[in-house]
Amino acid sequence: MTIAFLNCRTLIDDTLVDGMTVIVEGERIAAVVPEADIPAGAERRDLNGAILAPGFIDTQVNGGGGVLFNDAPTVETIATIGAAHRRYGTTGFLPTLISDDLATVREGIRAVDAAIEAGVPGVLGIHIEGPFLNVDRKGIHDPDKIIVLDDEGFSTVTGLKRGRTLVTLAPEQTSPAMIARLVGTGVIVAAGHTDGSYAEIRAALDHGLTGFTHLFNAMSPLTSREPGAVGAALDDEDCWCGLIVDGRHVHPATLRIALKAKRADRFMLVTDAMPSVGQTDKGFMLQGHRVEVIDGVCVNEDGTLAGSDLDMAQAVRNTRAMIGVSIADALTMASRNPARFLGIAESHGRIAAGWRADLVALSEDGQPLATWIGGR
Repeated sequence: MTIAFLNCRTLIDDTLVDGMTVIVEGERIAAVVPEADIPAGAERRDLNGAILAPGFIDTQVNGGGGVLFNDAPTVETIATIGAAHRRYGTTGFLPTLISDDLATVREGIRAVDAAIEAGVPGVLGIHIEGPFLNVDRKGIHDPDKIIVLDDEGFSTVTGLKRGRTLVTLAPEQTSPAMIARLVGTGVIVAAGHTDGSYAEIRAALDHGLTGFTHLFNAMSPLTSREPGAVGAALDDEDCWCGLIVDGRHVHPATLRIALKAKRADRFMLVTDAMPSVGQTDKGFMLQGHRVEVIDGVCVNEDGTLAGSDLDMAQAVRNTRAMIGVSIADALTMASRNPARFLGIAESHGRIAAGWRADLVALSEDGQPLATWIGGR
């Protein structure tokens, strides 16, 4: 079936364009053409002036729809998480495991492999956030789960057969050689929950580290004499930085400063979402601790941030309202930039002929109206 999405403002190469029609055949975009050139026989979908953007890609999704990936690393859990986030425009995501036993990590990897093989919509791979972290920057992570990256850990995290693997680690807790070894297998390595010095982070970047997980949060800050992990991230021209834009994880002024310090196409929005997303009952258990959502923020009993109740559509709206980023740039930070980070930008994150028909229609104020994954 050929479908023509028309009467919309289309995000084409980071610019919103009026008057173009997106032609979808099967799972792919066949063409982007003026309305006058719609093929005969195409089914017309009038979007009534909505914004049509590439579907959002979220590289950090712990849970949603009432389930947490760590609690039950299964295909069913992944499908539930994906369905919850799809309502908010997310068409691609990495189910994310926070620090846990290596046996649980292996279960999660097997589940992601099986989910991709079964065609669960939106699954792009796995994000293994820990357990190779710095306990001094653990945040909500269980300190008893944090370990040193050894050969067993290496063989575990490199076990995914399908999709992309993202590993968040503290560079100072391993070696540049180990980082290079991981990267050599195709793993994407990010720094997070790290107390590393600028020199330690710089060495990791020189050996293949390319990302920073939730920039500013749970990492050594930028100070006058020690730039820390934040300074290394902002100083490096090519690395990618994930941002949680909920007004609580990072102050909006800090985010505005970061965007002035570094090229905008190296920032991507992430949610760090928890089971509360898509639920009316917002409370949940996290590794034995009760977490409540208070004023839109997930916190445990002692007030420690525990992921977020954020969805990607809200993150886009917040990026516009809190940071002053244009709608086109905010949408790009939620779609094309994470696709570039994951190395899938030749198939995802763009509205162009040949790309996957992963799309989201939004109202002018950024409310999701409809989502398509592979044209469905």
